[in-house]
Amino acid sequence: MDLQKMMDLPGALAAFTYSDKGDLQSHVLREGTELTPQVLDLLARSCVANLAIAGMEARGWEALTGQSGFQPIKGFSVVGLEWSVVVNGNCGVVVKNRDADYEATFNAVQAD
Repeated sequence: MDLQKMMDLPGALAAFTYSDKGDLQSHVLREGTELTPQVLDLLARSCVANLAIAGMEARGWEALTGQSGFQPIKGFSVVGLEWSVVVNGNCGVVVKNRDADYEATFNAVQAD
């Protein structure tokens, strides 16, 4: 993931990568944002946990209903009051809601 390129997305406040365990590996923060490396580290761990839970739910749904196509879970977004995170694989972008282009952000994190 080209973190600098991600920072060109509308509303981007931060871009980051993390390990499968949730350890923050790299990040870029927009100057003046209230986000910190510590916040991104916590967010990275939350991303891993959320992906694990979503995978469990998808597996259970497929088993319970006999439907398929819910797996593999690759990415998701969490919308907050002021900012949101868009995640795919082991990378994410934090965007300011009022300035975000969610479709462009999803496309960007899926491309890398």
